[in-house]
Amino acid sequence: MFKHLLLPTDGSSPSEATTRKALQFAKEQQARVTAIHVVPTFHTLTYRTTMLEDTREEFVAECKAQARKFLAEVERAAQEIGVSCHSLVVTHDHPYEAINDTAAQSGCDLIVMASHGRRGLKGLLLGSETQKVLTHTAIPVLVLR
Repeated sequence: MFKHLLLPTDGSSPSEATTRKALQFAKEQQARVTAIHVVPTFHTLTYRTTMLEDTREEFVAECKAQARKFLAEVERAAQEIGVSCHSLVVTHDHPYEAINDTAAQSGCDLIVMASHGRRGLKGLLLGSETQKVLTHTAIPVLVLR
């Protein structure tokens, strides 16, 4: 039914658990996977203190190194179970937009994401990239907890 899954990852525990389940699902569907990690754009004025400590080059290099680490884990897990996996690092201020754009441009027919389970005031204030993906895409989304 599904032939190309987009698998966003942020390296968190819920994301790692979702990766294992998504790859098993991809294997059962005989689907290929595109894994994505979105890194923020560098801004001189920011609420992210790590950006204030680094130069643009240091920040970008650190973000990309971390992204490659997260994506290497997905690729390794995919290879172990025999699932074709390609990975992308995308720079964007709004991860949900990068996820939706990548899914559409790559011809993905399913986005598989983790829910971090934020509820109440914390969920309202921090927002949810998963919720934003759900409300801004026409592609089916499978949310795992």
